Amino acid sequence: MSVLMICSSLLAQTTDHSPRVLLLSAHKLAETKQRIHDGDKTFDAALAKLEGDARKALNQEPTSVVTKAITPPSGDKHDYMSQASYFWPDATKPGGLPYIRRDGERNPEINKITDHHTMDLMVAATRTLSLAYYFKGNEEDAAKATQLLRAWFLDPATRMNPNLRYAQAIPGVNTGRGIGLIETRGMADVVDSIGLLAGSKAWTSADQRGLEDWFGKFLQWMLESKNGRDEAAAKNNHGTYYDVQTVSFALFLGKRDLAKQILETAREKRIATQVEPDGRQPLELVRTKAWGYSNGNLDGLMLLAQLGENVGVDLWNYQTKDGRSIRRALEYLYPFAVGEKKWTDQQLGEWPPQMLFPLMRRATLRYKDEKFKTMMLKIPALEADARQRLVD
Repeated sequence: MSVLMICSSLLAQTTDHSPRVLLLSAHKLAETKQRIHDGDKTFDAALAKLEGDARKALNQEPTSVVTKAITPPSGDKHDYMSQASYFWPDATKPGGLPYIRRDGERNPEINKITDHHTMDLMVAATRTLSLAYYFKGNEEDAAKATQLLRAWFLDPATRMNPNLRYAQAIPGVNTGRGIGLIETRGMADVVDSIGLLAGSKAWTSADQRGLEDWFGKFLQWMLESKNGRDEAAAKNNHGTYYDVQTVSFALFLGKRDLAKQILETAREKRIATQVEPDGRQPLELVRTKAWGYSNGNLDGLMLLAQLGENVGVDLWNYQTKDGRSIRRALEYLYPFAVGEKKWTDQQLGEWPPQMLFPLMRRATLRYKDEKFKTMMLKIPALEADARQRLVD
């Protein structure tokens, strides 16, 4: 490389203030931060809400897998553990074993094992605190986020082992399943939180190396273990979120070739397989919460599309010859969300049309034609204090 090229590269590194994020838009974050710095009042309400959420997160105690009351089969509480949500005791069998499936009905027994809940608390708090730190530069926010991350991933006394061998276990059937990997989909947000904390006094190079080591081991386990391979082979939302995680972790670790290969494969393996030419997602429609699962899987496909932007793989505009695509899936759900059609598939409990609105708003950044603009006219305006205003 020439001296001129080296100097140009160094200049780019010192003048580009975009954070190293993958699911969020680094460009949008940097632009919003600059506008806030320049006195733009557009984001005042959203920023105030974010800061209020951060103040609450400052009071959160660090969470850990070792605090659960039940010990995994390994005898090591550092192993993550959870019980299958939709499985219940069989009243016709002694002791209720083996448990039987009641799709969409959550068994309250699962709350006895706290790992999933405490992990979600950690993910949500670090997401809030890291965003607040990025926009406002409050070192107290960064310090708290760092404390939470160290407790979950790094502290020898409290850290989680990088595997999910005992996730989503079915009593009387198994001690864990590949399906359990859906529970760590929030870990992709953790990767972005780490990127937002870069440059703070709290987040050290040792922290960065420690998290890279953890995610490196976790990614290897996902790729090589039986549970990981089972989830990779899943054809529904489980397969989608497996890809979201493996791509995010691979990019975090600098494994761009692996990330690109997974994303390129996702064209056929995920979009073409999961979306019908008319936009239906049959593997989600068979669920007892078909509306929720259809939106949830589409959200995952859109996350894959966002990740693809990091390596030049365009999933937003990918379409099979017979019309299967992310956009077609959006267009299929749209008339139900805005009241033009009545949902006739199953949906136990609440039927929330607003689930589609954030997806439509994210898509409007990619689909700028008149047809999509017209569709957006029926999507309610975003609240002034919505966090989405800061990141999309």
